[in-house]
Amino acid sequence: MSDAARTPTQQASTWLAKFGAALERADLDAALALFEADSYWRDLVAFTWNVTTLEGQDSIRDMLEATLAATKPSGWQIEGDASAADGVTECWFTFETAVARGKGHLRLKGERCWTLLTTMTELQGFEEQRGPTRARGVAHGVTPNRQNWLERKAQAEAELGYTTQPYCVIIGGGQGGIGLGARLNRLGVPTIIIEKNARAGDSWRKRYRSLCLHDPVWYDHMPYLPFPDHWPVFAPKDKIGDWLEMYTKVMELNYWHSSECKSAQYDQATGAWTVTIDRAGETVVLHPKQLVLATGMSAIPNIPAIAGAESFQGIQHHSSKHTSGEDFRGKKCVVLGSNNSAHDICADLWEHGADVTMIQRTSTHIARSDSLMELSLGGLYSEDALKAGITTDTADLTFASIPYKIMHTFQIPVYEEMARRDAAFYERLTNAGFLLDFGEDGSGLFMKYLRRGSGYYIDVGASELIANALCVKMNETSTCWNLVS
Repeated sequence: MSDAARTPTQQASTWLAKFGAALERADLDAALALFEADSYWRDLVAFTWNVTTLEGQDSIRDMLEATLAATKPSGWQIEGDASAADGVTECWFTFETAVARGKGHLRLKGERCWTLLTTMTELQGFEEQRGPTRARGVAHGVTPNRQNWLERKAQAEAELGYTTQPYCVIIGGGQGGIGLGARLNRLGVPTIIIEKNARAGDSWRKRYRSLCLHDPVWYDHMPYLPFPDHWPVFAPKDKIGDWLEMYTKVMELNYWHSSECKSAQYDQATGAWTVTIDRAGETVVLHPKQLVLATGMSAIPNIPAIAGAESFQGIQHHSSKHTSGEDFRGKKCVVLGSNNSAHDICADLWEHGADVTMIQRTSTHIARSDSLMELSLGGLYSEDALKAGITTDTADLTFASIPYKIMHTFQIPVYEEMARRDAAFYERLTNAGFLLDFGEDGSGLFMKYLRRGSGYYIDVGASELIANALCVKMNETSTCWNLVS
């Protein structure tokens, strides 16, 4: 059968069969012949027990030489139907290794692999209890002096960290630490989450009053318990805080609030950590085998040195300390910066009747929220995506399947269309003197986030204030706008 006569599913199934057979007989030359010269293999734990991106045939060979004998991959089967567009055939597939089950994604250019994703989904013999294997919850019968669920839970919580030791300690009880804690708990791994705030979710509650998530609901689900289908598209910060607090209770996590890690040392001889915790004034020493830092990437304030700041008589604070514009009603305020928090806080101050000036030092990428949702996220994270069978798990794996080295090539067309669609919007900002960019290579917001974690604003209204503002050029590097009513 000619290539043109074969369906995408047949093409992908043939590749998986050839690849599986080559690996089974340890024929690396045959396996590598199935890859493009410019090819990528992203492995999430399944082969390398790490998060690894392999670029090119030589790197793939090195990895297989190091892992193939122990991994023993088999059972490469296509899942669902493959699709084809713009010369690329892609599909989902499942496979097994000597110790685990996995799921992957394949992109073919012609007969050869362009990108391959392999992920471990569960360890054989250590599967999560769910569905037909869920716990009974009670042992029917008559047993003297038995404990009920609440008593057993209270005893386990009192003992863990004192008479028994956790296998894992997670420093940081935001959504990342909580999500990992839930995964480990479902696997039966004794885990303690350390959080300095008084309540789960306080890292959100303590942010400025007007804060709402800029990511849509479909992007933000926690493991096991998705938000209900009436949850708002963009959730307010306090609603998220309450959800996280509820989540720690429902998922029965060992969550030590009002606690801080004071020190941690690893002992090579014992293979264990010594972690000293201040738990609400009590010193507790833990000895876990694994220590995870889940302290976030945006938690450390970046405070510039400003001449004269030490003698300024007014209020100075970082955006992480801002609460509400109500405190500044009728006052003159300067916001230094032009990214997400700066725009949100400027809008909050303006809404509360402050005289607000924004200072921009470097160019900013602006993406209108509606355009971003439709052009960038809508194909994977939206009601339309759900109707097409794309769950959040599928969307997350799709993102994970794209190597960072070529991810910008997927993003550039999105932001070219955004620039075309919102040309009048961008023209108004440019005419107002605002310094705009679309990233160093035109790849827009998502690549800016990955590369530097800042430099952008998702416009939910504040750009209109900039477009109508009085612009003043301060010097060669800074511009300011007075956001007039």
